[in-house]
Order: sequence, then structure tokens, then C-alpha cells
Amino acid sequence: MKVTVKLETFEGPLDLLLHLIDKAEVDIYDIPIKEITDQYMEYLDAMQELELEVTSEFLVMAATLLSIKSKMLLPKPPVVDFEFDDYMMDEEYDPRAELVAKLIEYRKYKAIADHLRDKEMERSLIYTREPEDLTPYVPAVQENPVKGLHVADLVNAFRKAMRRMQSRQAIAKIRKDEISVKDRMYEVVDTLEKCGGKVMFSKLLDDDATKDAIVVTFLALLELMKVKRIVCFQHKLFDDIVIQAREEGTADGFWADEISY
Repeated sequence: MKVTVKLETFEGPLDLLLHLIDKAEVDIYDIPIKEITDQYMEYLDAMQELELEVTSEFLVMAATLLSIKSKMLLPKPPVVDFEFDDYMMDEEYDPRAELVAKLIEYRKYKAIADHLRDKEMERSLIYTREPEDLTPYVPAVQENPVKGLHVADLVNAFRKAMRRMQSRQAIAKIRKDEISVKDRMYEVVDTLEKCGGKVMFSKLLDDDATKDAIVVTFLALLELMKVKRIVCFQHKLFDDIVIQAREEGTADGFWADEISY
């Protein structure tokens, strides 16, 4: 006859003891130590027969159970009352007390672990979506342009605006200095004579030259080139313009009389 033995897996000796106590449906505070010890030893024998590895903690618990069982079988000593400062110790020592305390604490932590495991299983069945950008749906709130300003700041700004307004009301007469192309031509020729017949275009204009002065100087140079009085060239691209006088140009006085602007 073939007998099949199925052994459950326990996390430790306390887990096995709780299983045996729950299976026997006995009170944990009044453990029948003889029955539980016998069942515990049967379980260890079954593990050895199946050549399963029995860890040292199971063997230690077996020795503890056998020790408690032997103490429970021994006859109880006569009760002797000891008086210490009017305090009577008449309670009998129970060798199972330490084991019961460990089992109660282990049961509490095991119940917490089972509860957390159930919560983990429930949470694993919930699938969440990836967070989306909800910025386009947020209503646009116009920022207050005077946020953080006080009445004193507004009064100071008003006073500054009034002072600027008073300064703008000052009337000034501006006189425009006009120079003709004809006069500018004479000035360019005079400058060439002083510089030995060659001068750079940048030397003809001051740092504070106006737009009108620059335009008039260009027109004067074009007229001088037209009458072949000067020649303009550059040594390289974007370099300063070189103005050089031509000796074969028209005589003084004749070319300038034709310019009327």
C-alpha cells in the first residue's frame, strides 16, 4: 500500500507551532504540551524521512518543547510562601509562559504581514494611467500689472512723470547748419592739398558728423570724380576709401562754377 505524505512549508518553528495549535483548536494560553510536542516531533521525523533539510532553529524548538514537556511531567514541589515586605508570592511558575509569549507576538506580526500581503494583491489589480499635461485646460489668469506696488510707489512714479512733462515743455530753437555741395568740393580739394594729394574718407568726417554732412561729402566726391579731379579706390573689400587727387583734372574755378547746389 502506497502512502503519500504532503508537508506544508513553514517559515519557522513558531509558524509550525501555530499551525499545530490552530489545527488542534486549543487555547494558546493553555497549550497541551504533550500533544503538541508529539505532533511537532512527528513532523520533524517526516521531514527526515523525505530527506528534507531540517534547519537548526527547528531542532532548537524541539529541544525546548521536550524540556517544557519534562517539566510539566515532573511532580509539583510543595508550595512555600515567601514574605518580602508584606508581599506574598503564591503564583505557580508555568514553564509554557515564555513560549506562549513568543507565539502571541509571532501571531500578531504574522497577521500584520498577511494583511499587507492582501493589500499588495489588491493594489496589483489596479492599473493607473500615465499623467497627462493638463496645462491647456487651465484657465489663463491675467497677471496684475501693479502687483506688489504700494500707494507710495504710485505717487513717486506720478511725480517723476510730471517732472519729465515739465522738462518737455521747454522751447528751444534749433538752427540747421547747411553746407552746399559746391563749398564741400572746395573743402575736399583744400584738404587734399594739405595732405599731399591723398586722404582717407574717414579723415573727411568728424566723429560727430551728421547725416547731412555725410551725404553732402559723398555728393562732393562724386562731382569731383565726374570732372576727373580725384580718383577713389579701396585696397580690399570693406576697407577705408582712399581719395587721391589727379593732376590732369580741370583747372581750379572752372569745375566749381558748374555746381549750383
